[in-house]
Amino acid sequence: MVEKNIIKIGAVVAEFNYDITMMMLEQAKEHAQFLGAEITKIVKVPGVFDMGLAIKKLISRKDIDGVVALGAVIEGETEHDEVVIQHATRKIADLSVEYEKPVGLGISGPGMTRLQAQDRIDRAKSAVEAVVKLHRRLRL
Repeated sequence: MVEKNIIKIGAVVAEFNYDITMMMLEQAKEHAQFLGAEITKIVKVPGVFDMGLAIKKLISRKDIDGVVALGAVIEGETEHDEVVIQHATRKIADLSVEYEKPVGLGISGPGMTRLQAQDRIDRAKSAVEAVVKLHRRLRL
């Protein structure tokens, strides 16, 4: 389902759990192409908590139609994973509304093991699909 105007997507990817997040990025790029979109700009950040500023920089660009946030928040010995995901997701939702562009949440966790995170790598495709669908439905 290819449209004349290709939807241009930015991707913000956490380097923490790099082996998982880079596979998420590859799946996101492939799925974007399948949907008639393209990931045109990639920003790598240290971790999920650090995504807000990078998403804001990308989403404010005129040549970006939406952004996907890709990361894996794996459970540790404390409740740190819950704090990180709660604050990051709230900021991501706020930026989407503020800039009136879709942001796909491709962050798995909290409360999951590394094995569960590996099993959820394909969630990156869902984040891309959310951006593409919302962009098309809102005719942005």
